[in-house]
Amino acid sequence: MIVVVAGVIYSPDKQRILLSLRKPEQHQGDRWEFPGGKVEAGEEQLAALSRELKEELNIDINEDSCDAFQTVEHQYKDKAVRLHFWTVHEFNGEPQGREGQRLGWFQKEELAQLHFPDANQGVVNALLV
Repeated sequence: MIVVVAGVIYSPDKQRILLSLRKPEQHQGDRWEFPGGKVEAGEEQLAALSRELKEELNIDINEDSCDAFQTVEHQYKDKAVRLHFWTVHEFNGEPQGREGQRLGWFQKEELAQLHFPDANQGVVNALLV
């Protein structure tokens, strides 16, 4: 099973959420996702989230502003994933797609109109209530 951390990153005004668009050639490509990545062996979830968001977005999160939000296990045809979602309320830096990915800030209500990887749908639904 692949273990992943992902951030539900809120804008400073708490009105929008940052998403990144998966590249077409990636698994579940051309879908919006909550930024994050794989947890390395022996790594704590928040440390992994902090590392991944620095690598992918060039932001430094305030770990004290993060809260565990939801854990999802999902079986795709070709792999099993366990995703640990964290809310991120404070960070430093201006997010940029350091891996060539497109980024976008979205109002919560807009999430219902976007296409997400199957494993993310439960989190999207929880955010919409």
